[in-house]
Amino acid sequence: MTIQDIAKERILILDGAMGTMIQRHKLEEEDFRGEVFKDHPSPLKGNNDLLSITRPDIIKDIHRQYFEAGADIVETNTFSGTWIAQADYGLESAVYDINYQSAKIAREVADEMTAKEPNKPRFVVGTMGPTNRTASISPDVNDPGYRAITFDQLVSAYKDQALALIEGGCDLLMVETIFDTLNAKAGLFAIEEAFEEKGVEMPVMVSGTITDASGRTLSGQTSEAFLISVSHLPLFSIGLNCALGSKDMQPYVDVLAKKADFMVSAHPNAGLPNEFGQYDETPEDMAEQLREFLDAGMLNVLGGCCGTTPDHIKAMAELAKDFKPRVVHG
Repeated sequence: MTIQDIAKERILILDGAMGTMIQRHKLEEEDFRGEVFKDHPSPLKGNNDLLSITRPDIIKDIHRQYFEAGADIVETNTFSGTWIAQADYGLESAVYDINYQSAKIAREVADEMTAKEPNKPRFVVGTMGPTNRTASISPDVNDPGYRAITFDQLVSAYKDQALALIEGGCDLLMVETIFDTLNAKAGLFAIEEAFEEKGVEMPVMVSGTITDASGRTLSGQTSEAFLISVSHLPLFSIGLNCALGSKDMQPYVDVLAKKADFMVSAHPNAGLPNEFGQYDETPEDMAEQLREFLDAGMLNVLGGCCGTTPDHIKAMAELAKDFKPRVVHG
C-alpha cells in the first residue's frame, strides 16, 4: 500500500523534534567527533546531523521512539545537511555521508517496525532544511542589493543532499522550515534534477514557516502567496511548521486547507519558547489545541516541531484516530 493510498484513508502522523530529543542525552564534543572527526580542526558540538555518523545508536533510538509513539513517518537527521550549512563547521566534504547515513539508519528502523506491524507500514522522509542563507534578502542593511548566496549555489547544495537522501533509502523528500520561498524553489528545482538523474519519482512535501504575528514568512509572503509560489509542482503536501505553536499557527494553516490542491500538513512547536528557551506545552495542551484543526477538517499530515517529544506524538496519534483526513480537491 502506497503512502498516497494510506493518506486517503486516515491522517498521517509525522514525528516530533530531533533536537529536543538529542538534548536529553547531554552530549559532549567527543560524541560529535567520534573516531571519524576526532582530528577535525573546528569545534563540532551542536552539529546534530553528524551524530548519524558518530552516534547512530542515539539517532536510531529516537526514530524508534517516535515510531512506537504512533508516527507513520520519521524525518531524517539532516536539517543542516547541505554544504552551505556544514561550511560553518568546515565539513562540506562530509555532506554525502551525513545524508546517506541518516537516511540509511532511518530506513533500517522503519523496516524493522513495518516487519513487526505489517498492517502499519512506516516511511522515511528526507529532511531538507532552509540553510542559513537567504536568496531574497540582503544580510547587509547598507547594501540592499547584496546576496550571501545565489540561486545556482542553492540548487547545487540541495541537489547533492537530495541525491544522497534518495540513495540512502528515503520514501519522500521534504523541503521544510521555509522562511524564503526563493530558497524553497531552488530546493524543489534541485529535487526535480535529482529525480531525473536517478530515474526515480517520489512524493515531495513542502513546509513553510510563519515567523511572527504578521502572518508572513521572513521574505514577506502570506501563506496564500507561499502556496501560489509553489503550486506549479505536483506536491504530495504543503504545510507549515516551526516558529509558532498550534494556536497561533491555526489561521495560516486554515488558508492552506481552503486553497491547496494537495494534502495539507502541520507540525507546530510545543507552544512558544519561554525566557529560558524551553517549550512548556504539554502533550495534552497541544492535543487540545490541535483538535480544532481536526474538527475543521484542515489536515492530512500532523506532527510536531521544536519542543515536541514522543509523548506529544502519541497524544496526536490518539487524537487523529477519531478524525477523517481533509478531502483534497485537485
